[in-house]
Amino acid sequence: MKHVVIVLTSHTRLGDTGKPTGFYFEELATPYWALTDAGYHVTIASIAGGKPEHDPGSLKNDETLRPQSVQRFVTDEAAMAKLAKTPAIGEIDPAEFDAIFLPGGHGVMWDFPKSEALGKAVGAIYGAGGVVGAVCHGPVGLINAKRADGAPLVAGLKVNSFTDAEEEAVGLTSTVPLLLEGRLRDLGGRFEGAANFTSQAVRDGRLVTGQNPMSSDAVGKLLLEALKDAA
Repeated sequence: MKHVVIVLTSHTRLGDTGKPTGFYFEELATPYWALTDAGYHVTIASIAGGKPEHDPGSLKNDETLRPQSVQRFVTDEAAMAKLAKTPAIGEIDPAEFDAIFLPGGHGVMWDFPKSEALGKAVGAIYGAGGVVGAVCHGPVGLINAKRADGAPLVAGLKVNSFTDAEEEAVGLTSTVPLLLEGRLRDLGGRFEGAANFTSQAVRDGRLVTGQNPMSSDAVGKLLLEALKDAA
């Protein structure tokens, strides 16, 4: 059985605004079920360990407004048990995993770039021939990942993320600590964005990235393709 680790943010405040944030539920749930239903064993970890918080805006009070994958997740005892008690990223052994996946949510913008353990885990799994995936703001966890030769992992590869135009559209350009699209381009990534808030996912070998929550399903499908090809 193949093993995949999904890493969530542990950050819960949107900069200095005082507003709550965290991981984005659809970006966790949709790839989680794509992987689980395909027979992969999925571990959910987080930066600090324990129970990570979701962005309140990503879990509607009205169940009928939730994506099917999210409603399935929150009503599944085994999935919610994993979420309730996650290991810290520094506690996992990258050698035990065939892939690592990074969901977004604005919280990642603060703690993913500061996590040395996350950067090392991403680089180690990719360097061992594993698959690396991320969606929306999750690709911020790639910016400190290196290849064996010390080059940025994304250098020369097709990559995608929440775009700078989307950040401006949601009014958070001056709130987030960095603009992700620009940073990925600076690192040599071949950025392939699409129109604001439309589904866009790209794969370059063993790297899979998506633009926003609407891209979660497309990202899940590309992850499965990449894992199959890497087997």
